[in-house]
Amino acid sequence: MEKMPYQVELDTAPMSAASSIATTTSDWQQGLPTLRGRQVVLRELRASDAASLFALLTTEEVSRFIAPPPTTVEGFEKFIAWTMRQRLAGTYACFAVTLRGFDTAIGVFQIRDTGLSFDVAEWGFAIGSAFWGTGVFLEGAELALKFAFDTIGIRRLEARAAVLNGRGNGALQKLGAIQECVLRKSFLKDGQYLDQVLYAIIDVDWRRSLEARSAVRAQVH
Repeated sequence: MEKMPYQVELDTAPMSAASSIATTTSDWQQGLPTLRGRQVVLRELRASDAASLFALLTTEEVSRFIAPPPTTVEGFEKFIAWTMRQRLAGTYACFAVTLRGFDTAIGVFQIRDTGLSFDVAEWGFAIGSAFWGTGVFLEGAELALKFAFDTIGIRRLEARAAVLNGRGNGALQKLGAIQECVLRKSFLKDGQYLDQVLYAIIDVDWRRSLEARSAVRAQVH
């Protein structure tokens, strides 16, 4: 999700607006669950996460292949408030990435409805570069995928990565995402249109992959 669905210039709602949205039927829409792995914890974003996200996600390394993130701490506070409004509306879920015993937000996983009933969705992620190559992404991504398929009930989960983004393409392939096509000149970044690869993970494929990995682990032990 290199183009973040949130746009600062279009967000005119006050930060307390989440409380004005009508309640819905799904538990996750009332508040995201906390998802725990061996080293990673995914939780609901908080306004207090704005400073760390600003520091970690606005670096050149991280923002090179994503749409420009908010440019101030206040901008991230508005983004966090927006995620809560969208979650209440049932169209979007955004988790803060943290580590066990270290509650500071170091990144985000986003899941956005692209249809009418969250049957098809798009996901994306950004993690501070200091945590690249540590296993944080893969573990967090598996937690996010389980939430997407088991809790929301998504059938097809899409992602886009710039062709030039070798790290992003490699990460998606490790998770079993299938490359379906190249979207030519589909992503505007710093005044230049870039080609993107469209990936998808289908629920039945993800479940087969889980079963296969469980079988391998059972044989090892």
